[in-house]
This record gives sequence, C-alpha cells and structure tokens, in this order.
Amino acid sequence: MVQGPALRRPLTLWRRLDTASRWAFPGFMLVLGLIVIGMPFGLPNQAALRPVYAMACVYFWSLYRPASLPTPLVALCGVLLDLLGLSPLGLWAVILLLLQLATIAARRRLAPARFIVTWGAFTGFAIIAAGLAWAAQSLLELRLLPATPVLWESLFAAGLYPLLARLLIRAHRTAAAVELA
Repeated sequence: MVQGPALRRPLTLWRRLDTASRWAFPGFMLVLGLIVIGMPFGLPNQAALRPVYAMACVYFWSLYRPASLPTPLVALCGVLLDLLGLSPLGLWAVILLLLQLATIAARRRLAPARFIVTWGAFTGFAIIAAGLAWAAQSLLELRLLPATPVLWESLFAAGLYPLLARLLIRAHRTAAAVELA
C-alpha cells in the first residue's frame, strides 16, 4: 500500500497556475461583477444592485472560504464600490470589512447550518449594512436622507441572495474548488 507523498500528483507549472487561479477566483469575480454592474445598462434601480452583489460575495466567500478573500481585497472592493456609486470614499470599504468580520465571527454556527439560516443571517447583515450606509450618509449631509433606498436595498438583498448563492455555490464546487486542482 502506497502512503504519504507518493499519492500526490507532481506540482507542475500548470497545476500551480490552476491552484492560484482557483484561489484568486472569488476576488476576481467580486471585482468583475462590480465593474459589470457599474456599466450603464439602463435597468431600474441598477445602482442598488452593486452593494447587494458586493455584500453577497463578501458574505458567501467569508463564510465558506475566508482565505480566498483577504481583507485588503475587500477594502479595495469597497473603495471601488464607493467610486462607482458616488458614495463617500471609504464608506463601503468599512461596511464590507465589518460584514466580513461579522461573518467570520459567526462562521462556526453558520457554515454547517441549513440554507434558510444562512439566508436569514445574510438578510440581517444586509439590513444592518444598508442602515449603516444610510446613517453615515445622513450624518455627512447633516440631514436625514429618505429611507426608501435602504428598504429597496434590503429587499434586493433578501430577494437576490438565493440566486446569487446558487451561482456562488456552483462556482465554489467547480471553478473555485482548490481541492480539484
């Protein structure tokens, strides 16, 4: 019976590139998605999709593979989201970092839980994140902004997460599966 390193395939250049690309997949898809959603397609409430997509990606990858989405990348994606959405620079970077921190803190309970529990947790985190963004922008403008965008963003987050999670789960099991490299 063969044991130990003899069972492993040799690390060729192509295998190393495959492994690296699988590790980079979550961050690449987050940045690419933000850029694509930032393009002017003329969809109603398209601007509300950007933070929902960013929150869903950060939540999902922080929950199931936190090493693939490093903190500096999350901060840079938050700055990109600020630049695309014309929000105060650094606002979404802080919010996404707080979301990542909260998700990693709750990871032991959420990762093995049923989908309905993880969906509910994401919805709660998304409502808090949207509320924080609204409160910070209201504070910066020294007046209460309308709460309607926060409600829409929360509804988008709750409604779109199952679809986004389905796509992310498929990617997690195929294109981003490091163990298949």
